[in-house]
Amino acid sequence: MGFDTFCSPDRSDPFWDWNRTWYTENPDFTQCFQNTVLVWLPCLYLWVCGPIYLIYLHSHNHGYICMSHLNKAKTAVGLLLWIICWSDVFYSFWERSHGSSVLAPVHLVSPTLLGLTMLLAALLVQYERMKGVRSSGVMLIYWLLALLCATVTFRSRILQVLDQTLTVSVWRYTTFYCYYTLLLVALFLSSLTDQPPLFSQAVKDPNPCPELGASFLSRISFWWITRIMVEGYKCPLEEKDLWSLNPEDCSQRVVPQLVHRWKAECQKVIRTEQKTLYSPKTAQHSECKNAQAVESEILIVKTPLKTKEPSLFLALCLTFGPYFLVSCFYKIIQDILMFVGPEILRLLIDFVINSSAPTWHGYFYTALLFSCTSVQSLILQKYFHVCFVSGMRLRTAIIGAVYRKALVISSTARRTSTVGEMVNLMSVDAQRFMDLITYINMIWSAPLQVVLALYFLWQNLGPSVLAGVAVMVLMVPVNAVIAMKTKTYQVAQMKSKDTRIKLMNEMLNGIKVLKLYAWELAFKDKVSEIRESELRVLKKAAYLGAVSTFTWVCAPFLVALSTFTVYILINKNNVLDAQKAFVSLALFNILRFPLNMLPMVISSMVQASVSLRRLRVFLSHEELQEDSVEHQAAAGSLHSVSIVNGFFSWSRTEPPTLKRLNVCIPEGSLVAVVGHVGSGKSSLLSALLGEMDKLEGTVAVKGSVAYVPQQAWIQNSTLRDNIMFGQERREAWYQLVVEACALQPDLEILPAGDKTEIGEKGVNLSGGQKQRVSLARAVYCERAVYLLDDPLSAVDAHVGKHIFDQVIGPQGLLKDKTRVLVTNGFNYLPQVDLILVMSQGEVTEMGSYQQLMATEGAFSEFLRTYTAVDYTGNNEILPKSETKATDSGSTTALFGIPGVRNLSKLSQPNKEGQNVRLKTENPEVGKLMEADKANVGRVQLSVFWAYLKAVGFFLSCISLLLFLTHHLLSLFSNYWLSLWTDDPVVNGTQPDRLMRLGVYSGLGLSQGVAVFGYSLSVSIGGILASRVLHQSMLYDILRSPMSFFERTPSGNLVNRFAKEMDTIDSVIPSIIKMFIGSMFNVLGACVVILIATPLVAIIIPFLGLLYFFVQRFYVASSRQLKRLESVSRSPIYSHFNETLLGTSVIRAFGEQARFIYESDRRVDHNQKAYYPGIVANRWLAVRLEFVGNCIVSFAALFAVIARESLSPGIMGLSISYALQLTASLTWLVRMSSDIETNIVAVERVKEYTDTEKEAEWKHKCPPIPPRWPTNGCIDIRGFGLRYRHDLDLAIRNMTIKINGGEKVGIVGRTGAGKSSLTLGLFRIIEGAEGHIFIDGVDIAQLGLHDLRSRITIIPQDPVLFSGSLRMNLDPFDNYDDDDVWRALELSHLKTFVSGLPDGLSHECSEGGENLSVGQRQLLCLARALLRKTKILVLDEATAAVDPETDKLIQSTIRSQFEDCTVLTIAHRLNTIMDYNRVLVLDRGEIAEFDTPSHLITKRGAFHSMAKDAGLV
Repeated sequence: MGFDTFCSPDRSDPFWDWNRTWYTENPDFTQCFQNTVLVWLPCLYLWVCGPIYLIYLHSHNHGYICMSHLNKAKTAVGLLLWIICWSDVFYSFWERSHGSSVLAPVHLVSPTLLGLTMLLAALLVQYERMKGVRSSGVMLIYWLLALLCATVTFRSRILQVLDQTLTVSVWRYTTFYCYYTLLLVALFLSSLTDQPPLFSQAVKDPNPCPELGASFLSRISFWWITRIMVEGYKCPLEEKDLWSLNPEDCSQRVVPQLVHRWKAECQKVIRTEQKTLYSPKTAQHSECKNAQAVESEILIVKTPLKTKEPSLFLALCLTFGPYFLVSCFYKIIQDILMFVGPEILRLLIDFVINSSAPTWHGYFYTALLFSCTSVQSLILQKYFHVCFVSGMRLRTAIIGAVYRKALVISSTARRTSTVGEMVNLMSVDAQRFMDLITYINMIWSAPLQVVLALYFLWQNLGPSVLAGVAVMVLMVPVNAVIAMKTKTYQVAQMKSKDTRIKLMNEMLNGIKVLKLYAWELAFKDKVSEIRESELRVLKKAAYLGAVSTFTWVCAPFLVALSTFTVYILINKNNVLDAQKAFVSLALFNILRFPLNMLPMVISSMVQASVSLRRLRVFLSHEELQEDSVEHQAAAGSLHSVSIVNGFFSWSRTEPPTLKRLNVCIPEGSLVAVVGHVGSGKSSLLSALLGEMDKLEGTVAVKGSVAYVPQQAWIQNSTLRDNIMFGQERREAWYQLVVEACALQPDLEILPAGDKTEIGEKGVNLSGGQKQRVSLARAVYCERAVYLLDDPLSAVDAHVGKHIFDQVIGPQGLLKDKTRVLVTNGFNYLPQVDLILVMSQGEVTEMGSYQQLMATEGAFSEFLRTYTAVDYTGNNEILPKSETKATDSGSTTALFGIPGVRNLSKLSQPNKEGQNVRLKTENPEVGKLMEADKANVGRVQLSVFWAYLKAVGFFLSCISLLLFLTHHLLSLFSNYWLSLWTDDPVVNGTQPDRLMRLGVYSGLGLSQGVAVFGYSLSVSIGGILASRVLHQSMLYDILRSPMSFFERTPSGNLVNRFAKEMDTIDSVIPSIIKMFIGSMFNVLGACVVILIATPLVAIIIPFLGLLYFFVQRFYVASSRQLKRLESVSRSPIYSHFNETLLGTSVIRAFGEQARFIYESDRRVDHNQKAYYPGIVANRWLAVRLEFVGNCIVSFAALFAVIARESLSPGIMGLSISYALQLTASLTWLVRMSSDIETNIVAVERVKEYTDTEKEAEWKHKCPPIPPRWPTNGCIDIRGFGLRYRHDLDLAIRNMTIKINGGEKVGIVGRTGAGKSSLTLGLFRIIEGAEGHIFIDGVDIAQLGLHDLRSRITIIPQDPVLFSGSLRMNLDPFDNYDDDDVWRALELSHLKTFVSGLPDGLSHECSEGGENLSVGQRQLLCLARALLRKTKILVLDEATAAVDPETDKLIQSTIRSQFEDCTVLTIAHRLNTIMDYNRVLVLDRGEIAEFDTPSHLITKRGAFHSMAKDAGLV
């Protein structure tokens, strides 16, 4: 039974009739077609999509929505439609029983199918409600499809009524009109949004993302973001305006997925390795635990030669693949729709040529063109949205995974991955993945587009297309070679960048040392050298880029040229008419995109593969052995800490650092660990923490651990947060801890009490304060075992005694806990339960103080030599030597904090129990760090001007001229082609075709030259600008005063040198290239369309205004979102940097989870600004493409209207240009906003030109004598200084004269102004009043480098930089090796350095981590010995060394600096007892200044200090 009999038994109603549908002025479908296809099409759609949609709903439950009016209405409409369909079926039966004629089956089948479909629709509505779907795209498309099909029938029925009133069935017409009305209602209802599900996140969220509640239409048109765009247009957006992230984009959801998959990948590799290593027999038994243990041991010994790497790529695919696959579906549809344009162009040219075609054909083609381009736009934007969201999740996951890994990597791995590298993994490499994800689909989409284009071209031009294909195939190897070379350059550039960022990081961390030694220029040159090598690579890449641009801009033209040439030459009867030429040209333009993109995608993939490898290597790094310290095993034993036959090393490849350790510590005992510098005291604690590789033996620690490192780790947070360290607040206990750790007086000094913000690495605390905060943190956390690495080294004698008595000692707060105390202070030893004496990594003696003194071993001998101990009557020990000493004036410290009060003595414990929070009324007072601020409003023209100046005016003009030339040539060549196609055909051929061809090819080749020229000039200009901007920023930052670095988080500065410089290096030049290119494209297209169809002039101004308004509207919000995103990026890296410095503390306290949570929170905060940015881009693109689609449609429409007067060539030219216009328009706005948002990088780099600067480094006049200072006489007259202009003087009325060669000790309680005086001497802080003369020269008149390079300081914190030992001693290479070795010998390091395999070339790791603190301190002494200036300042220089080494240092200083002036901020008071004079400071003023013996007889402040230290 055919369709005709199915529709009418007598075949009077055919299924299709061309004359009725197409070749007529008034078209209509046949009745049969309407009753079958138009009814079945929507039904087919719903029955195909329904099951898939049901499965999706079943697996994605968003909650339960209560029955609402909207839902009731939707269901009621569905049921009414079902009733109408069934009523039609019953009417057919009734008609059959009452009628005379035989009823056509279609009247039963179609309404039945439709009825069942309506029932399915009603059920789907209810199921959606139960699964929490608020707006359904599937249902909206169904109702829209049903309505469109019904609309055709609706028109047809009206025409029928007008023509044949008598044959109309009133019942069917009535039900159809009801059906049509209900469809309209259903469509309207389905475009509305239902209420949120019960208990949904959105209800609790104060500012939820509107996407969750947006309707389907709002989602596909991105209308839901309009509100924030309007707000952004009215006034600049702020953080509070940003929505919360969608739950599925949050770190909490995304990162664990990737981590889980990656671990599974690693496990797979381990399993396959085990299979390959052992015979199957062993593998079968490996289920039992013992076998596994044995196997893992064998694994260590016998690793295979080539291990299989775990695949990070696979882990990423499994994590993000499923969601990303949706984008592939969108891309396929979009690719197919792309080819509709050229096909419609063909039909339109046909329509113009064929004058007999009905006029409605033209309008139909125009409408079809508009519909297809609009659908294509929406699908393309949806595709991009999916890609960008995937990219965003990928970045979140990578940052999270790197952060989590950084917390567990072993010390060996830490050496191979520097901080700079890890920060780059987070910033640059994660960004690379994000960029790639947008284009990765082009890998399969580009070939698909090429194949489709070639198919249509073959249809158009036949085999001649093969010539074009040959050209394309030839281009592939060229691009492949370019891509491979680019990869090489990429790797080299990343390597340089890593080194540069690492060095910058270190310079910023050690900036104080650079300034004190006047080393800025040496390090500036080092950075510049690395930067130059980076720029050399960039320049090579720019040459390659120019060749690549040349090939890909010329490729489509060469393809077209070769094809047309072959086409007209193989047969002289082949005529190049408008249809062939312009449809081919439109297809060649489509070809241009995949051909352009492929090399870009390949190079992007190459970059990402480099990043992928770096990431995989980092994530595969060896982790700390989780089982190296047993906590369970110790639970039952009496010993709190035990090590049995322990061998430990910092790296498995090195010999063990600690050997043959056998230590058992009973619960609740106090153990002291003593020994020389480098004997392994700190390593012992690291071994107990599980930070070292355990080679042999067992370690067991019972209970939780608290750790106080030798160099205190302080967070950039309030003082209270530093102490509480994430524990809950217990007021009474907190109070007790603060008093016991002697922090009460410091809290009174601090402007906002314990709410004062502490800067990065504790910059606004002195060494002693940092150490006490670090100790207070450990005490507050109440753990079972305390590992204390010399916490008393940086505090004053009386404070040290107070802390020992109140906290560590037998009567202290920790008296019931197990305490392991590394110390160099021997006066505490009689009070400890057990002493471990260490030497060269072994415990040489062990026992109580009395036992060790009795055994007459090395310990007792050592003690007798270095401490003159008096035994008084009651056996109490009064040591003559003092512990490591003073608290280096908290004034260094209180940089930039208002209201500093100096305390002359430790305040008594608060009897009234007054609260610690003394001054917290205004916590703003305690703010120190300046967060990165986002600028607001438009980017200033001065920023663009600064960039242009950096590029060079001449080069900019040349680039612009070349751009213009290229586009004029391009326009003219296409116009020439249109003239060619309109040439008359004589005897089946075009007479002038060879001339036309020659001119066409000449124009094309000239274009190629222009392209090469502009690409090269823009890239070279970009590199010149990069160099200038980097150099000026580096210089500006190094010229900034110390206070600037204390206020500015180093993360901000590193961000400038990493991310912002990367943008200036590689992003801005390519954006400028694309911006100018697309601008000329748009202008060219508009000119051509206007010439062809002048009527468009009516529309263009209106659309231009709309376009301009949308663009301005968008840029206002987009620019601000980009700034907010930039600003919120720095805290991620600052926190990461901070974490890396304190990993051992975080692990010891078991606080990893809290830090991971904080890092995730910061990443989410950053993505909160990024997400609206990408959605705003889509919002813009949808609207702009609509404007573009309108222009295309109007160009076609006016061409249809004026078809009598238009030549086919001009029309083809006009519409082929119009088809390109949409893409160019969108690209133009994208690029113009990208320029504005990325030029922000220049703005941020230039930011530091206007900040305050230090005085000049060098002064030309008056010249100072070359050997100055010759005597070292210091004359201070009425000197005073303050830390900030709004603060009190920190030093006042200082008038003293120190003669050349005098040795002067400077003492005073915490905050007396000792360090402030040295800062004034070095002009780190400029004096506020008075003068300092050195050998009669006023230092304020000198250049800073002239001054600082001629006086020497050994600072309190021994700072080293990564590089060779020699570089650390002499960065300018001013001395020969003999001098260096002599300095090392005098600083007692010669034996150590000569024992190193590389000697002076030994690489110091970042911050000198691979040397002990004592060794670093000795290297600083060696620096001073090398410079040997007439004035030497010692600032707590021997705080981290044992008394024996201290004694050696003191003797070296006395002998080597005999004729020099030495100022010592006194640490152990006994070291200055033989000095010429002692200066006692109190509250910034001179309290006493005389010889030590006079001061003691005076019984003043110095006397009481000496008494505290047991010296009188």
